[in-house]
Amino acid sequence: MTAPIRVLLVDDQELVRAGFRIILGSEPGIEVVGEAADGRGAIDRARELNPDVICMDVQMPGIDGLTATREIVADPGIRSAVLILTTFDREDYLFDALQHGASGFILKNSSPEALVEAVQVLARGDALLAPDVTRRVIERFARSADAQAGPAAASVRPMPTTVDELTAREAEVLALLAQGLANSEIARRLYLGEATVKTHVSKVLMKLGLRDRIQAVVFAYEHGIVTPGASPA
Repeated sequence: MTAPIRVLLVDDQELVRAGFRIILGSEPGIEVVGEAADGRGAIDRARELNPDVICMDVQMPGIDGLTATREIVADPGIRSAVLILTTFDREDYLFDALQHGASGFILKNSSPEALVEAVQVLARGDALLAPDVTRRVIERFARSADAQAGPAAASVRPMPTTVDELTAREAEVLALLAQGLANSEIARRLYLGEATVKTHVSKVLMKLGLRDRIQAVVFAYEHGIVTPGASPA
């Protein structure tokens, strides 16, 4: 029998935690093992429980969710994936969350099904980066790269030597991954099995020294492997 996904809920509003507890606790295969009302409590409970997934609010008294996420991700004794949940659809929260080590980001007004799916995705070791979020990541880093490099360098960016270690197929997978395609979509595009694609993704992350799919998207656009405006269609 497969062990349930163990979840820690972190939010300063008890009513919000209660709602998440009902949604996730009623889903077979998911168990809410603890709760915390602030970032300090999140860190302490994460060390105590080492859950599979931490559902983390952003704005909380004392230590906020982003600071707590950074400390949790940096702790080698904690293997939890952090899912940021917020009511604020703001780019600064999104990018701060990604830079602090979060593996996923969804809004609190998402459907219960979306919350359950996000927890399941992170528990599998994947990162949750929906296509609309991917586009915002692309636009943000494209603007940043163009501003730093200047017009002359915007279209030609140096390729890191680590890219040379990728096989042709792995490079294809990275380019499609960076456009926001899920493993199943990449599999259909390249006429491969989904398990094969997952293996390719794992090898890409390992060879490039990346933590997850989110970092792979950032890497691909920062280094010109794919360009802003590229479409998976």
